[in-house]
Amino acid sequence: MKNKTFILTMAVAAALCALGGGAFAKVKDAKADGMDASFIKKAANGGMTEVELGKIAAEKGGSQEVKDFGNQMVTDHSKAGDQLKEVASKMSVEVPSKVDATHQMVIDKMSAMSGAAFDKAYVKEMIKAHEKDIAAFEKADKEVKNVDLKKFIEDTLPTMKGHLEMIKKFDQAKS
Repeated sequence: MKNKTFILTMAVAAALCALGGGAFAKVKDAKADGMDASFIKKAANGGMTEVELGKIAAEKGGSQEVKDFGNQMVTDHSKAGDQLKEVASKMSVEVPSKVDATHQMVIDKMSAMSGAAFDKAYVKEMIKAHEKDIAAFEKADKEVKNVDLKKFIEDTLPTMKGHLEMIKKFDQAKS
């Protein structure tokens, strides 16, 4: 009886190895390694911050350009956040539901401003944040292992670069 069980177990294991080698690789590929999970959490924090700051800009901005840009940030970063959550879910990575303390400090600081002072600080913050985030996305694009996460990065980078270009032009026009 023990021999039959052993032989049956070995036969099933051999069949799974022969048939499922690729499937096991895909499952492994779907899971996040430490770098991929870390990137997801950082990207989620940055994206949620952009959405919150965009809402503030739409409400407290002194110029229509800042209000419009803020609305664009809400739209684009909400969409990217939803896409990131979808990728993270496939990878069994939990996306934070709220921003971390560092990002919250920026949101709180900006919330206390309005009008021209807000516009100046917001433009400066958007340039700094987008330059930092683009660099992080470009670095991650070379390092992440998960195919879906890599696609998310490659699909999101052009939008982020477009945001940076827009806000820099706006900044130059105000100088």
